[in-house]
Amino acid sequence: MSEPNAPRAAPDAPLEKLLLRLEWRVLRRLEGRMQGAYRTVHRGTGIDFAGLRAYVPGDDARHLDWNVTARLGEPHVRVFTEDRELTVWLVLDRSASMGAISAAGGRGKDEILAELALALARLFGRSGNRVGALLYDEGAARVVPPGTGRRHALRLGAELDREASARRGGARAGADAGGRRRFARRSATTDLGAMLDRVAGLARRRSLIVVVSDFIGTGDWPRALLRLTQRHEVVALRVADAADGALPEAGLVVVEDAETGEQLIVDTGDPVFRAGYRVGVERHESELAAGMRRAGVPLRRVDTARELDRVLVDLVTATGHP
Repeated sequence: MSEPNAPRAAPDAPLEKLLLRLEWRVLRRLEGRMQGAYRTVHRGTGIDFAGLRAYVPGDDARHLDWNVTARLGEPHVRVFTEDRELTVWLVLDRSASMGAISAAGGRGKDEILAELALALARLFGRSGNRVGALLYDEGAARVVPPGTGRRHALRLGAELDREASARRGGARAGADAGGRRRFARRSATTDLGAMLDRVAGLARRRSLIVVVSDFIGTGDWPRALLRLTQRHEVVALRVADAADGALPEAGLVVVEDAETGEQLIVDTGDPVFRAGYRVGVERHESELAAGMRRAGVPLRRVDTARELDRVLVDLVTATGHP
């Protein structure tokens, strides 16, 4: 936390360069597709009185103007100016599995998450919408309060970069202490349900919630997601690596749980083990899809090898935002 009277820090040069690249390569490609695509989460309501009109079946009875109705002898409703300001909350999964090194040698999940967060903050914020973020990692959470504009997007990027630097420092310490470990051992996997409950407590007004995660974790997240969708519009972006769910035949290998750090020696050539592994992967995929479907939440896969412009075009097309 900076001192109250401390001078404002200059924008980080690498973040500036990354944001410029995203603005040119991604955001400009979206401009033509976004014209007229704005949709408010308030479904046509607002707070500024715009006038009166005759009641038609389906109108909200709470908007009836009883004085005008009595004077004219027919029901009239109050019409309000549409509330176009949107509050967006980015729920960013910063757990160990998101920081695992890509087996394909490409960009890691955490790099994709950082680029998505920066691009989404800029995309929504430049339209005047307020964007906040919840950086969640095994119960520990850092909150970036809602803000707007380019500087706010850079602030969010700086928070992500600070956490990534701390993680790299911890990884080096773990390697020094253990000889070959990348990450310090953890006590439990990420509670995805607690992560969703946390953002529900932060979003006090109806908002658009964008969850960016690989959805590797525990907790009763389907129930938490259903509660979240009762008040908010939710979109899930699942960051996935090409090696997720894959099991190469490499004989005896040491595998490590990406969340807890636990290690186990397995025989990847054993047909029984391979069959059980495949069943587990398919069960996880099925449960994830079913939970999202019950909650009515669109789940979009973001491959680490895929260009972000296609992902964001799909997101804008599906939600009508910003």
